[in-house]
Amino acid sequence: MKYVRFRDPAGAVRRGEFESGHVHFANESYSLDSDEIDVLPPCEPSKIVCIGRNYADHADEMGSDLPDRPMLFLKPPNALAGHGDTVTVPAGKDRIDYEAELGVVIGEQCRHVSQANAMDVVEGITCMNDVSNREDQRQEQNWVRGKAFDGSAPLGPVLATPDEVPDDARVQSRVNGEVKQDGSREQLIFSIPELIAEITTYLTLEPGDVIATGTPEGVGPLSDGDTVEIEVEGVGTLEHTVRIP
Repeated sequence: MKYVRFRDPAGAVRRGEFESGHVHFANESYSLDSDEIDVLPPCEPSKIVCIGRNYADHADEMGSDLPDRPMLFLKPPNALAGHGDTVTVPAGKDRIDYEAELGVVIGEQCRHVSQANAMDVVEGITCMNDVSNREDQRQEQNWVRGKAFDGSAPLGPVLATPDEVPDDARVQSRVNGEVKQDGSREQLIFSIPELIAEITTYLTLEPGDVIATGTPEGVGPLSDGDTVEIEVEGVGTLEHTVRIP
């Protein structure tokens, strides 16, 4: 199944089933890109746990060594943006990058989850863009300025149950229609179960929390007015525009 969280014409927040480009709730049906509804991020996370250098080719393009354990950093709720939004990034920076990622949405409160049981706590899979301010990222260790600014985690538009997403699902980004990244879930250095087991060793995950599993090679800079598409096979396509003041 696939689901979309949205605000209906009356202003109520709903969760509808998604099929063939339309969102269905009760007896109503809306096109995903209809002006009648506002598409919202598919969940309301207390935190987004991001994974750095989880694709070998991306680590290589960044001139970085491969990690011997998952590299973890956080994005807070203020980073959320949704499908169709315009993301305003920090002004005056030398480089703001796109990073296509497969996002894992947690379905229940959990701690100390084994790899064998990890997929039991997953509600679904979605698309995410880990928008990154490289100038400040290079200057700090905790990456707050580089990764946690407002709107730096566009998410959605669809939440797909895990059975909808192939083990080798393609993860792709496009900027103004041009393919920039084209990777696969099977290229992950640390798998989704490995990530969940490692993260829950240290902290409790809550329903709606997101794990952003890392980005393939091909990251690059954004310009004012760009349109970004993030596609995860089996999920769909997240689209947003960029504003640089």
